[in-house]
Amino acid sequence: MSEAAVMVQAAGVPRARQMLERATWAARAFATYDHATVVRIAEAVADVAEAQAQHYAEWAVRETGFGVVEHKVIKNRLCSRGILDTYRDHDYVTPRVDADLKMVEIPRPAGVVLALTPSTNPVSTVYFKILLALLTRNAVVLSPHPFAKACCADAARTLGDAAVAAGAPDGVVQVVEEPSIPLIDALMTDERTNVILATGGVPVVRAAYSSGNPAIGVGPGNVPVLVDSTADLKRAAEKLVASKAFDNSILCTNESVLIVEESVADRFLREMERQGAYLLKPDERDRVRDTVFPDGRFDTSLVGKDATAIAAKAGVRVPGRTRILVAPFDLAVDEEPLAHEKLCPVLGVVRVPNARRGIRTAVAVLRIGGAGHSAVIHSRDPATVMAYAAAVRVLRVAVNEGGSTGSAGFGTHLAPSMTIGTGFLGRSSLGENLEPKHLVNVTRVAYSTDPAEVVPSFAGLDPWQSPVVPVPPYPVANNVAGGGLPALSSVPTSPGGDASELRDELRRLIIEELNTIIRG
Repeated sequence: MSEAAVMVQAAGVPRARQMLERATWAARAFATYDHATVVRIAEAVADVAEAQAQHYAEWAVRETGFGVVEHKVIKNRLCSRGILDTYRDHDYVTPRVDADLKMVEIPRPAGVVLALTPSTNPVSTVYFKILLALLTRNAVVLSPHPFAKACCADAARTLGDAAVAAGAPDGVVQVVEEPSIPLIDALMTDERTNVILATGGVPVVRAAYSSGNPAIGVGPGNVPVLVDSTADLKRAAEKLVASKAFDNSILCTNESVLIVEESVADRFLREMERQGAYLLKPDERDRVRDTVFPDGRFDTSLVGKDATAIAAKAGVRVPGRTRILVAPFDLAVDEEPLAHEKLCPVLGVVRVPNARRGIRTAVAVLRIGGAGHSAVIHSRDPATVMAYAAAVRVLRVAVNEGGSTGSAGFGTHLAPSMTIGTGFLGRSSLGENLEPKHLVNVTRVAYSTDPAEVVPSFAGLDPWQSPVVPVPPYPVANNVAGGGLPALSSVPTSPGGDASELRDELRRLIIEELNTIIRG
């Protein structure tokens, strides 16, 4: 390890503490804002995010090598303007009075949110988590995946600047620009982190849950899609191919295994071919399988790559218009790699004699992976839809819609989200699509049920207010150029020294004095 790398690693803990102290300061101030001010800030941030959707889509593809620019633009817009439009009229700030229950409910933000974001959906997840935090008066510290750190850091800084310019406290949005294991561990385990939002691979989620702090993590997908004999085959083929091709299948909600009734299988596969699917012959299937799953393990270098690029690497010639590769196999068993999750435009396909056998096959696919996540069905038979939904061990089933966007709440009325909870089935604390309400606790003021106890009027009472004057900027040492956090080179790599202790004590006193001003 280079000397510079060692310095970065050593600086991780004090830098994490500085970021969290600043975030705590911002969260305490932000928690006093009223609903109108919160919405105004969120609108300003969504405007900037939407305006930069194309810019960051191009940057994300350039930096990571994953996905499709025009599809990332769609996701960036859905996670900026789309999120704001969905939740603009939801109030996560103002106290509510239920006269019948004799109850007053006072929303309380979580405080400091640590948001871990993935490389597959980098900027859209940054947009999404920042807006959720702002709508609920939380401060957020973002930790991007190292593969996407540059585009994510720039997006976070841009949105954070927009929030502060619109009246949010200084430090309400911060980002880890150079991720390191000590820094991330320090952020996750520090008691000033109130909740961790972990979107990423299994190791990231497990680390969040073992941090000792509250965490909301999500599990991997492996989405089965059943097409029965009653389905509108043309429409189902359009939806399925578009979904599997969307951003080259890097959403965990994309379909992984197609299960189709034998009586309509040939017609359905022809419809898929018209939409840009390529049905692999047995020898081509074997070459693609060995390329995508060398030694039986998914080759992560193929995440989000084009179908034509994957085919070329496997030595398979396909038309230039090919959007997805369809790979037939016989049994959904753990030993069959094509029955596992594939974050690339390769779709396994199994034929079944009837819908009942198809349901059993979908259950088998989910035993291999993806418990609690998502499933899809194309059918016009409500009995089959009900039987399928009751049998598969998932918490969202998209019907007659593509899984990639449908299970994420775009094209269905599920909560629009880039974080898909898998519930107890998938060993997650969240069983829904993540939305703002999950970042708020509620204090309930409960009056006696005795009829003699009369609840007084709370009309016009609101403990929050629009800031009369701008919140003072977060205090920094006067030898730090430009304000904000000091550069890594200026962060001490070891504790100690009377001067260091004196600066820490002065900082503590200044922050406490300003906190008193805010509370007053």
